[in-house]
Amino acid sequence: MAVWEKDWASGSQVLIVAMGGRTSKWSLSVNFDHFQILRAIGKGSFGKVCIVQKRDTKKMYAMKYMNKQKCIERDEVRNVFRELQIMQGLEHPFLVNLWYSFQDEEDMFMVVDLLLGGDLRYHLQQNVHFNEGTVKLYICELALSLDYLQRYHIIHRDIKPDNILLDEHGHVHITDFNVATIVKGSEKASSMAGTKPYMAPEVFQAFMDGGPGYSYPVDWWSLGITAYELLRGWRPYEIHSATPIDEILNMFKMERVHYSSTWCKGMIALLKKLLTKDPECRLSSLADIQNSPYLADVNWDAVLEKAVTPGFVPNKGRLNCDPTFELEEMILESKPLHKKKKRLAKNKSKDGAKETCPLNVHLQQCLETVRKEFIIFNREKLRRQQDQSGQASSIDSRAALQSHEKLQDGRNNNLLGHGCTRGCSS
Repeated sequence: MAVWEKDWASGSQVLIVAMGGRTSKWSLSVNFDHFQILRAIGKGSFGKVCIVQKRDTKKMYAMKYMNKQKCIERDEVRNVFRELQIMQGLEHPFLVNLWYSFQDEEDMFMVVDLLLGGDLRYHLQQNVHFNEGTVKLYICELALSLDYLQRYHIIHRDIKPDNILLDEHGHVHITDFNVATIVKGSEKASSMAGTKPYMAPEVFQAFMDGGPGYSYPVDWWSLGITAYELLRGWRPYEIHSATPIDEILNMFKMERVHYSSTWCKGMIALLKKLLTKDPECRLSSLADIQNSPYLADVNWDAVLEKAVTPGFVPNKGRLNCDPTFELEEMILESKPLHKKKKRLAKNKSKDGAKETCPLNVHLQQCLETVRKEFIIFNREKLRRQQDQSGQASSIDSRAALQSHEKLQDGRNNNLLGHGCTRGCSS
């Protein structure tokens, strides 16, 4: 039996495993000092990303870090916690998987798989031409990952080229779960979340006229938009972030999607079924995709095992990302990551001398709540525990993760709810 407890001495989560009358503890404690910071490679709505190396194992990862105070001020704390809750229970070949999460006084950290091939948006901007064979494989790999998410009741809600990363061999991986949601049974989501050009018609309809809501088919619509864009270089509808919703709904009613005459009939038929406006008639499951005549020749076991060679392999001679991220971190960032240790030590000495101005009471309460409720995770130690015990199956491990997720979910529903009611909950 495995249960989670909080070690109040360290503030970290501890996995308690009972086997044959013996009880063992595995601390999940990992911190900033365990990693060497190498270089900045990205920036998103919720934080920045850099390449790191774990000092003991020498393994390379991507580390996403989010400033606590900024997250509170921008009302983003609950989204960060939701992403952590979702990612700690997932592991799949075509996802960007979470390995560690931890915090310090300033930041929250998520350490994930390092994908050096860059995101598909970057390659589109570099005028890469993705041929039909390449996009066909992407559709298959992404269909497997969406099916996996669907089995765990997860709607990603933001499938787009920016959130699809390539590994060094050219296989795709979905990232960024900060607007993902969980639906159970026949439940529907209703809030407008995602990126407008990739959002399905039913998302806008639910927002405009209080329609029936939406479910998993929205991710398959986004997959269709993404595949179309990769093939053609632009999207089928001229929708931008500033386009009014009523105008978008009118586009869906009045405009027809134009498919290139150079594409094969099978690809066009598949895209048409992904871009069907009625979610009830849209391809929206792995079985639907596998039954498509265009994909009849696909060896799905080989796809899952990454045994099918992608048609596009990223340049291995350089980082496939915008080099300005590194310059911004070094020159413009007021609290650069590589100077964190010195900065925190300096702050502590100032605190000891009582020279610093105290934060306002409300912000201090919010920061304290975030500190207490933050989810600490360590996949490496969970795996080590499983290997050493020789008794824990992958099912037991997932059960422990899901048990932890339920515990955290119950607590985080009330995140910042006490003494912190202004501008820091969503």
